[in-house]
Amino acid sequence: MERRDFIKFCAASAAAAGAPAVSADARPHFYERVKLVGEDRAPLRARDVPANRNLIFHYPYATTPCFLLNLGRPVQGVALLKTENNQPYEWRGGVGARRSIVAYSAICAHKLTYPTRDISFISFRAEKTTGNKFANVIHCCSEHSQYDPAAGGRVLAGPAPQPLAAILLEHDAATDDLYAVGTLGGEMFEQFFAKYEFRLALENGGALRRTVNGVSPVTPLERYCKQQVKC
Repeated sequence: MERRDFIKFCAASAAAAGAPAVSADARPHFYERVKLVGEDRAPLRARDVPANRNLIFHYPYATTPCFLLNLGRPVQGVALLKTENNQPYEWRGGVGARRSIVAYSAICAHKLTYPTRDISFISFRAEKTTGNKFANVIHCCSEHSQYDPAAGGRVLAGPAPQPLAAILLEHDAATDDLYAVGTLGGEMFEQFFAKYEFRLALENGGALRRTVNGVSPVTPLERYCKQQVKC
């Protein structure tokens, strides 16, 4: 999942004869290139990302949480995803030596539910439960939207109108380091800032849109928030 690959893909699409203009929602949106690190600020190696465990980091803003997931198996790309306004885009699959590592915005595409320091209604579920008939999904308990992290965040169930926005990752094969470089799909950051402006400003010294620079620590969800709601 290299930045240059996305640029080449978009350029080729735009150059195609008779191809319509590509919506901003359907193109990769690149932000600061940020290294993912552990809670101790040491580089997080791809080989050390545990499988099937909820991990949280923030990107591209200090207020916007994301899931980092090792799905434990190679994850192929998906060519036919669409944003809420019906714009198609292609997700290029997992990264790492086994191509098993993916990342998504942890902001639900329905009512913008997200993990806070106090509670999380949204998380990855490796097993089926009473509330979700699928295994290996990101499940939001607010309205039971369920997303497939192995298929670009595609909606499997519930009222969500579009996939979760994917976080674009780069993997340095020489060092095994991971970097967040951008997003793909329908970003909901402006709606998120508008809905939670007071809370986010209070928690972040008024800085709603402070971008992450340099590094972003990765934290297990159970240490990031006090309570996880299971449904």
